[in-house]
Amino acid sequence: MLNKEDIRQWIEDRLNGTGYELVTLSVSAANDILVEIDSLSGVDVDFCAELNRFLVEKLDAVEPDYSLEVGSVSLTDPFKTKMQFEKNLGHDVEVMINTEGQSTKYKGQLVSVDEDTFSIDSEEKVAVEGRKRKETRVITHTWRYDEPKYVKYDLKF
Repeated sequence: MLNKEDIRQWIEDRLNGTGYELVTLSVSAANDILVEIDSLSGVDVDFCAELNRFLVEKLDAVEPDYSLEVGSVSLTDPFKTKMQFEKNLGHDVEVMINTEGQSTKYKGQLVSVDEDTFSIDSEEKVAVEGRKRKETRVITHTWRYDEPKYVKYDLKF
C-alpha cells in the first residue's frame, strides 16, 4: 500500500518554488491517487502533465498497481487553502454558515483576506428606523477560516 505522507512530501518538494500549491491529496485503499493543485495565476496543463510524469517515476519504484489523476481544483469546489481565498479576492463568493443547527447562505464580494479571517460585502435588505420598507444596504461579514461549512466561487452565467 502507498504511503500518503511520502507522496505528499514528493509533491511538496516538486512544487517548492513554482508558485503552485497542493490543495488535495487523496489515496484510497485501492491505490487510487487524486492530486489537485492551484496557484494565484491558474494552473497550466503542461505543468500538470510534468507533475504526473514525475509522480509516475516515483510511484513505479514503490508500487506497480495504482491509478493517478493530477489536475487543477474545480471552479465549483469549496476553498481549502488560504491561497484560494487570496486568488478570489474581489470576486463573488458563496459562504455557508451553520449556527445553532441553522444553515445560512451569504453571497457577496470577497473584500479582504488576512492571516486568520476573511470578509465579504453582501447586499442585504435591512429594516431602517422610521421607514416602512426595508432598504438594501451593503453589510460586511467577517469570519475565521474554520467557521463556514464551505466557501466557494459564486459562478454566474
